[in-house]
Amino acid sequence: MNPQEHTWWLLSRSAGIVALLLIAASTLMGLALANGLAKQPQARKSITTFHEHTANAGLAAIGLHGVSLLGDAFLHPRVTDLLIPLAIDYRPLYVATGIAAGYIAALLGLSFYARKRIGAKRWRKLHRATPVVYVLALIHTLGAGTDAGSSWLRAFMLATAVPAATLLARRLIATRKAGRISVTPTKI
Repeated sequence: MNPQEHTWWLLSRSAGIVALLLIAASTLMGLALANGLAKQPQARKSITTFHEHTANAGLAAIGLHGVSLLGDAFLHPRVTDLLIPLAIDYRPLYVATGIAAGYIAALLGLSFYARKRIGAKRWRKLHRATPVVYVLALIHTLGAGTDAGSSWLRAFMLATAVPAATLLARRLIATRKAGRISVTPTKI
């Protein structure tokens, strides 16, 4: 295989893997913060800052993943194939899942910068949906990713999915318990 013939595919593949790493890291940090695992204010501030930066870098990697596919010699996608869910012929459901994940990630991630306009309470409620992006990214990777069958990628996905599911379950249980005890909403 001549790497020059596959430059765009290699770039897209690499950007997709980097995006998955960053989204996983951001999701895990967000869930750790939501569960109150960082007790000291300085630790919370540092993790929050890193959470924001990994989310933004993840958005950039998602964008690069999609844009670089335009040069892929095998796939030959049109812009509409990459922007409109189910428009592409290649594994359309799994690609649509990735497109939806990208749109949701952009909406939820960038809503952070509009939280004063939309209100902090509404923003927190909206932001609670961010683990959905991570789940959709896993589905997209397993169904459309060329490395989906590799043991290293599956090990990574399992190594991040188990703690993410555990932290999410812990958060949901705590929120339910808080709802029964008090009418004050739990903050993230």
